[in-house]
Amino acid sequence: MVEVGDSPATVPPRATREDMGKRRRKIELEEQNINSALREFRVNYEQFKYYAIGKAICSKPFATGGHMWRVNCYPSGQDVSDGGEYVSISVELVSKSKSVHAIHEAFLIDKDRQPCHEVAYRSNADLFETSSEWGWSQFVARTELEEVYLTEGHFTSVCSIMVIRDSSISVPPPDIGEQFSNLLDSSDGADVSFVVDGETFHAHRAVLAARSPVFRAELLGSMAEATMSSITLHEITHATFRIMLRFVYTDALPGDDELGDSSSEMVQNLLAAADRYALDRLKLICAQKLWADVSVDTVATTLACAEMYSCSELKSKCFDFFADEENFKKAVLTEGFMQLVQKFPSVMPELRERLGI
Repeated sequence: MVEVGDSPATVPPRATREDMGKRRRKIELEEQNINSALREFRVNYEQFKYYAIGKAICSKPFATGGHMWRVNCYPSGQDVSDGGEYVSISVELVSKSKSVHAIHEAFLIDKDRQPCHEVAYRSNADLFETSSEWGWSQFVARTELEEVYLTEGHFTSVCSIMVIRDSSISVPPPDIGEQFSNLLDSSDGADVSFVVDGETFHAHRAVLAARSPVFRAELLGSMAEATMSSITLHEITHATFRIMLRFVYTDALPGDDELGDSSSEMVQNLLAAADRYALDRLKLICAQKLWADVSVDTVATTLACAEMYSCSELKSKCFDFFADEENFKKAVLTEGFMQLVQKFPSVMPELRERLGI
């Protein structure tokens, strides 16, 4: 590779040697912090046009984003497959650096010293490693360059590079959910227990009260449970309570494979528990899961759950499903729809109004 000079920065003619030194140090400091750079690269095409394919003319190295770069120009092209019919332009990372992402672009300057929009390219964020280069193998056809863009045997390209810096200090993702999950598993500091279907769960009053207004009233208020160290719960299964309690501590549900074979039934049970303890986010998560599995066979049962547990968002979605005439014709023939009408007769007038029938 042959290195040629590109446009240097100018210094005021009256600057003293001391001023020049200060200016140089200032520029060096600024270049260490700057994230982008623009370089004009003038190439003597007549001198180098007979270069072999893959042989480059290189700009002087320049700094930006804490790394050293240079522009490479291949007068006969970079790739043998192009047959020497194109000029190639690329940007190369020359410093010994860790990998860095950067966006780069290049364009020609026409004979009027204006940017040429016909020969202009911009990259995505490419990954550079030491001595790696990215660019355009077919930057401009040699015939087009010779006919249109040469001035006294020279052409000028402009390359810019913008370094995408990573944060200088890596911050791990939050793990508060994992920490509270460990607290639940260890039972350290637990001050209340729940007995469900003969199974005992240890918990912390402060955590439960912070997450649920119902638990707050029961455990920290004037209700009898506030003075009880062990509370027996009815009308909820131990499996449902275990998942709900884990959600209270971690704000997350287990995967569908952990919900059991009857995951839809478990989600319905969790919706009931979320309504009972005013866990609004859990309630909406359950609604989302139920809605994702809605079909003409299940929509009536899902609507019944929405009505029973006052989930207006899920109810509205079910009404939208019924609004499709084909869905309605099939859903009304299901056993679930018959049970819906029997348990919640008030739903029918709402549904008729929604459907306009």
